[in-house]
Amino acid sequence: MSRVYPFDDAATARAVIGADGTLVEWNEGAQRLLGHPADAVLGRPAARLLAGAGAPAAPGGTRWAGTVGLRHRDGRTVSVWLLAHHRPPGDGHGDDWLVVSPLGGRDPGTPDDPLGRAGLIQSPCALSVFDEALRLRLMNDAMAEVVGLPVERLRGLRVSEIGGKPQSEELEQGLLRVLTTGRPVDVEAFMRAGGEDRAHAWLARMAPVTDAAGVVRGVSMALHDVTDNHRARQRLQLVNEASVRIGTTLDVTRTAQELADVCVPALADFVTIDLLDPEEYGGEPPARITAPVNLRRFAHQSVLSGVPEAVAKPGLVEVHPSFSPQAHALTAGRTVRVPLTGGELDQWLAFNPARGDRVRDYGIHSSMSVPIQARGLTLGVAVLARHRRPDAFTDDDMLLAEEITARAAVCIDNARRYSRERETALALQRSLLPRTLPRTAALEASSRYLPAARAGVGGDWFDVIPLSGMRVAMVVGDVVGHGIQASATMGRLRTAVRTLADIDLAPDELLTHLDDLVVRLSEESGGDGSPGEVGATCLYAVYDPVSRRCTLARAGLPPPVVLEPGGVPRPLDLPAGPPLGLGGLPFESAEVELAEGTVLALYTDGLVLSRERAGDTGPEPLVRALGAYADSLDETCDRILHALLPLGGAPDDVALLLARTRGLPASQVATWDIPADPALVAPVRKQVVDQLERWSLTGIAFTAELVVSELVTNAIRYGARPIRLRLIHDAATLIVEVSDTSHTAPHLRRAKTFDEGGRGLLLVAQLTQRWGSRHTAEGKTIWAELDALEADQ
Repeated sequence: MSRVYPFDDAATARAVIGADGTLVEWNEGAQRLLGHPADAVLGRPAARLLAGAGAPAAPGGTRWAGTVGLRHRDGRTVSVWLLAHHRPPGDGHGDDWLVVSPLGGRDPGTPDDPLGRAGLIQSPCALSVFDEALRLRLMNDAMAEVVGLPVERLRGLRVSEIGGKPQSEELEQGLLRVLTTGRPVDVEAFMRAGGEDRAHAWLARMAPVTDAAGVVRGVSMALHDVTDNHRARQRLQLVNEASVRIGTTLDVTRTAQELADVCVPALADFVTIDLLDPEEYGGEPPARITAPVNLRRFAHQSVLSGVPEAVAKPGLVEVHPSFSPQAHALTAGRTVRVPLTGGELDQWLAFNPARGDRVRDYGIHSSMSVPIQARGLTLGVAVLARHRRPDAFTDDDMLLAEEITARAAVCIDNARRYSRERETALALQRSLLPRTLPRTAALEASSRYLPAARAGVGGDWFDVIPLSGMRVAMVVGDVVGHGIQASATMGRLRTAVRTLADIDLAPDELLTHLDDLVVRLSEESGGDGSPGEVGATCLYAVYDPVSRRCTLARAGLPPPVVLEPGGVPRPLDLPAGPPLGLGGLPFESAEVELAEGTVLALYTDGLVLSRERAGDTGPEPLVRALGAYADSLDETCDRILHALLPLGGAPDDVALLLARTRGLPASQVATWDIPADPALVAPVRKQVVDQLERWSLTGIAFTAELVVSELVTNAIRYGARPIRLRLIHDAATLIVEVSDTSHTAPHLRRAKTFDEGGRGLLLVAQLTQRWGSRHTAEGKTIWAELDALEADQ
């Protein structure tokens, strides 16, 4: 059976007094009580209605109750019992007072009345009974103790008028649902009851009260204090929240900040996270901590914007003496709770006057220092403080803080260990990469290496290797995997490439030898011996500034991108090669001519591979990015990385090498075809001396003449026609090259006393900076380098 809305405003005298003391609301019940119509009192001071003492001019607290004399419209004084609730700003109210008074008592009912029988139940549970208008009819002593007022004063009032809080309105809505539906309802509310200082959690169990005919005549309500269960659920929820929110990354600072964020405001008003300074202890916390303690601020949080309570900023190291709560907690290995208002920390606050000022300015009254411990190590301390919440930290608060901190400590230790390992791997990686690129006459180069954002350091590398004849080799490579093992493998491969490059192998031959090395490394790694246990990719190129030709070969990497002067970027048409480590598969090289000023971009696939382009490791993204070419290669490298890599960092490590080619003018190269006649060596020496004079290198003419004489004589005696002599000169070096079609390379040996020959190459080695031989498709070339700067001395 449906019911009409039961509330009768006229059954209660109700008024609202604003913060300035004027009446802002006046209902029909108030007019019935004192006779004044609403338009006669609204906007006027409420104090004018007082006929005598009784009500305070400015009541304190959140509730006031008492009997006062009020002026009736006809001039007489009416003694009225008033219940006043202070309503702070918010919840749809201003800063005002709600004042109510019941109009006449309600009949408690006869013994046969079902409402009366309900009120006679003797129970320690707080019980109350409301009639069909949802006005209080009866309540037992336990409920009167909860409310803090006797039933005689409250009979006839609604729950919202008795409580005066938004939670009371929720209870009233629950009573209404029971009255209209006839079904029991449970409502949970968290509020202060009566004159309590702290809010409690209440479970209100509401049930219909029926007569003999089963007609609903009212509603009974029983209140149960479930504060302990409520707080237990809150603690469990906070612990669960901490397990989700703390440790989302392997960054120590971020993890410390997550711990501070979880604790505010659920547990404290102000939290600081200070960790032992890793630089002081070499990256590993000490087994035993002694005061004074150096702590670095990693994170803090506050209920106030900007964390104004903090004295130390993140990153700052502070010294904590033995009498500080932080040092006490760390050295004792347990939580330290102290009030900041009892004088126990006066020495600590005086040690840092700025901290003492913050404590007094913000009214910080309680502090709790919880050591951050994991795996038998003490990492730091979390300090929790309260100033907005009036209550001090309890034993339950301490247990909760220790539980959350213990979970966070494991995450911080994981992040610390990961950071240390990553820094170690990064240091190894950077030590294995060239610190600076060599300056050569053949090209200008710039490079970048970036570790993966999440996976960390990998096995990418780059190199620029000066070769004989002013030539220069460029290489980029990538070892499969990440971490120290990948970095170590990269170092071995880079060393192997330099060694193979030093004997002037062609790019395809060099990759073949490197492939054999990777196969052996794979077998040594403890795998089952099948190819691919250790995998790598590589691109190797050799550029000759004299011929301006570049020979390239690749193993698994995408082709380089070339940008010629005045042109547009394009990928080089370079034969694909298999990744290193598969074994037995051939590599092909290609030779291209590059105009002077051409930019060549060599890179690993981490540069062009991102989450948005899964599997797209081709050169097209780099072709587009190289369109923003700048005159500075360093600036161009930065532009490319900014254009191709996501904001959060690359998913794989990246190596990028940009080289701008230079050509050697024909005026700096001299070439002669040598007849196979030892008698003609003297005229050749004369031609060399004349050429050095034209180059203003007469200071080294004698040495060069001896070297040329020896190399040409050896070629005539032991080589095969045709024989060619070439001199190459730049600002710092003179290179002498003698080529012939024989593939037999000479060897340096020390001649014995009675030997007639064998001293030529030894003489060359002693007179030059370095010398060597390289094989070509037509035969071999013996070369030697002299310091051209000696000519000026």
